[in-house]
Amino acid sequence: MSLAKPPSARSTDSEPSVLARLLALGRPVVMGILNVTPDSFSDGGRFLAPEQALAQAKRMIAEGADIVDIGAESTRPYGGAVAVSADQELARLEPILPALRDLGVPISIDTMKAEVAAWALEAGAVIVNDVWGLQRDPEMAPIVSGYGIPIVIMHNRETADPTIDIMADIAAFFTRSLEIASRAGIAQNRIVLDPGIGFGKTPEQSMTAIAQLDRLTSFGLPLLVGASRKRFIDAVVPSPPDRRIGGSIASHLLAIENGAAIVRAHDVAETVQAFRVAAAIRRTR
Repeated sequence: MSLAKPPSARSTDSEPSVLARLLALGRPVVMGILNVTPDSFSDGGRFLAPEQALAQAKRMIAEGADIVDIGAESTRPYGGAVAVSADQELARLEPILPALRDLGVPISIDTMKAEVAAWALEAGAVIVNDVWGLQRDPEMAPIVSGYGIPIVIMHNRETADPTIDIMADIAAFFTRSLEIASRAGIAQNRIVLDPGIGFGKTPEQSMTAIAQLDRLTSFGLPLLVGASRKRFIDAVVPSPPDRRIGGSIASHLLAIENGAAIVRAHDVAETVQAFRVAAAIRRTR
């Protein structure tokens, strides 16, 4: 049985989406990361308890987060993540996600499971962030289409292959995902593309994806980059995840210069400060 929302309940393409409102801010949009998992690569376990998760969400919003992206299954890009069932994901989300609904910013659900996405959208999420870009769960595209909400399509690979042209691989992946989206009736103006920094990529390929991000502007869709605390930073300057703030900010500033509209960050205050200072300096030219 399809999980898609009935047509009578769908948003119409003529309605301004939350994505359109965010992009109309005229500045980089900051998506704050909220991991309610025990094994995320950077902050696993810190926000597993509902009260800690809610406090972190409020903190990120106070620091300037435009979106809170909540995930209940680790998708750590370097191996070691433990797959969980939809029931486990939902058990982690149920005490937390509904409480986020009234915090005043859009909530994004970071999941690759359509069942979890559907529950989260009913509970208050208004964006789906799929790390497999509609290519893992065949019900995901119908769910997104049925609810008429924005979708982040991220590039991914099972394993890194240092011999391939990573930008060509990303473009081919996006082309497949956009075909799936089109068949499901997902409106183009509700799609964001994410090159998937660290996912199925060598450190060098992750850096290439940021350096050559402007090649993806040919799709004519907003771009999101999530370089926060990723391993490629450690490949340049050896450092544990929580000591990669400088590298994360440098990467996100370059991503914005190369065409990104949204960044996904653990360190919201520092990221917002960097963007505001960069904008202020540019205005003095």
